[in-house]
Amino acid sequence: MSDPHAHGPDGRRRSAHAAVGDPLAFQRLTDPHRGELQVHCYRLVGSLHDAEDLVQETMLAAWTGVERFEGRASLRAWLYRIATNRCLNALRDEGRRPAILDPPFDTPPPTSLGEATWLEPYPDSLLDEIRDLGPAPHVRYEMRESIELAFVIALQLLPPRQRAVLVLRDVLGFHAAEVARILETSEESVKGALKRARQAINRYRPDGTAPAANSAEERDLVRRFADAFEAADIDSVIALLTSDAWITMPPSPLQYQGPEAIGQFLTLAGQWPAPQRHHLIPTRANGQPAFGCYIVDPTTGVGNAAGLIVLTLRHRRIAAITRFLDNSTNAQFGLPPVTRDP
Repeated sequence: MSDPHAHGPDGRRRSAHAAVGDPLAFQRLTDPHRGELQVHCYRLVGSLHDAEDLVQETMLAAWTGVERFEGRASLRAWLYRIATNRCLNALRDEGRRPAILDPPFDTPPPTSLGEATWLEPYPDSLLDEIRDLGPAPHVRYEMRESIELAFVIALQLLPPRQRAVLVLRDVLGFHAAEVARILETSEESVKGALKRARQAINRYRPDGTAPAANSAEERDLVRRFADAFEAADIDSVIALLTSDAWITMPPSPLQYQGPEAIGQFLTLAGQWPAPQRHHLIPTRANGQPAFGCYIVDPTTGVGNAAGLIVLTLRHRRIAAITRFLDNSTNAQFGLPPVTRDP
């Protein structure tokens, strides 16, 4: 017969306390939450590497503090409390971000200068490892939307505590009282922060829908982009864009909007310091089609890694090209440092 208190406070406390001094038992309890905690940290801090470190810190803090777990909330909520506060502490550390660097190639005058936002792409392969928790109350954002670049970028523009409240309530579905406990504040404070966060982030929600992931429509559009980009056929790239499309390069503040500005950017960037030939390796990031980008040496045929390109699709067109200029996350995407001429 099952324990009638196994899922109540006493049962939760006993399960956690049974892991004291037993690393394997603790791992069995916490491993099911590791993937979702990493995505949670990523949403809050915008960095895959930082998210990995913060989950490690969370698990260490949970292991050393498991005796203090009182069981009044679920183990999952307790882990989210630790992880969220680790993220907020990290966001207070102004020295954690690298200097903002200009792109390593010539660029035309930008359409605008955005707020420099540090951001790294997140591999879809890691999203596949997250267990399906099913629908939760108070959720406003489906999984796909809550990991898309537009949403994660918009989150980075919110004050940290508003960011945390919005994610905990509208993405993860925690009740206001649970969020108040996680953040050690009042329910009224949570409600006020959530109202302000919703008002701010609604300005960044894109219009229109994207083709279904891995659908024939998406594959066709992505293939045409790759063919045109590798051939340096800028006119064909431009033909795939929406009229208000953007190209951005976080954390650079340079932004280019519209086919004409994007065409000028691609033309100049592709000619510096000499005409460039690119090779693209398809992958997926943030629930969106993406490519590892390689610049091919014409004499050796060797392609050297040159960051990642992520496409945002809307209205059967490309609404945004996000160009990550460094190779710091390539290994997590399974992308090699060099390729041979295909």
